[in-house]
Amino acid sequence: QVQLVESGGGSVEVGGSLTLSCVYSQLSGCMGWFRQPAGKEREGVAMINTAGGSKSYGDFVRGRFTISLDNAKSTVYLQMNNLKPEDTATYFCAGGPRCSTRFFYGEEKSAVWGRGTQVTVSS
Repeated sequence: QVQLVESGGGSVEVGGSLTLSCVYSQLSGCMGWFRQPAGKEREGVAMINTAGGSKSYGDFVRGRFTISLDNAKSTVYLQMNNLKPEDTATYFCAGGPRCSTRFFYGEEKSAVWGRGTQVTVSS
């Protein structure tokens, strides 16, 4: 059973930075970060092909967020810069067999999910 544990969430002011961590028990072919604002649907933030290193980002975070993988620490990171109020959400990490549009849309049924960490951005 694959297990994922997110950490690093908290409160930050507009324009600030925050780094989220996701420790995994077993590496998946694709690791991703997702977020769900209160009252809205979950959306893909970023994903990385753990074999080839290719990365994909959601349109509204590209250029501000960076996903990375540290195999030695069994951790996937999400570096978030220039945070905005609309970034406020519960952030989840997930692992799936391969990176795909289906995975990024949260529709990969075999994906394994963490329980989430809250990020709040305010002025």
